[in-house]
Amino acid sequence: MAAGGTWTPVYIGIGSNLDDPARQVRLAVVSLGTLKECHSLCVSPLYSTRPVGPQNQPDFVNAVAGVLTRLEPPELLSALRALEKAQGKQTPAERFGPRRIDLDILVHGQAVFTSETLVVPHPRLHERAFVLYPLADVAPDLWIAGRGRVSALKATVSGDLVSVL
Repeated sequence: MAAGGTWTPVYIGIGSNLDDPARQVRLAVVSLGTLKECHSLCVSPLYSTRPVGPQNQPDFVNAVAGVLTRLEPPELLSALRALEKAQGKQTPAERFGPRRIDLDILVHGQAVFTSETLVVPHPRLHERAFVLYPLADVAPDLWIAGRGRVSALKATVSGDLVSVL
């Protein structure tokens, strides 16, 4: 753990479409506030979004949380996976399938990080309305390395997939 290190702004995507999804997202937000070496700063409104991938599943509820952390990307990912497990996440039977909770590191400061288990910035965030709409609510001027400003990226995706709850 990078205790005593620099505080870095991080944006985390939160999504759920099982077991009262709005409640699951709110629980995840509360849980983020309990992480060591992290301070919650802001949370977007909740959005209702159609699923990406298989359409024979419930709509998702999505949000983005901004936090300050001293954790490096792999350490933060490990902490997020522990929160998901504590909230009852099970691996979906199919890619992009239904899930109780999903926590994704979207951006970790201006870091560009790649490993077998993590890519930062998130490799598809620039294509996803369900990420860009809530991210634009909390950080419209955020620069995504290799992609551009959040507000400009939001303008390139279809908003017909999302609505504010």
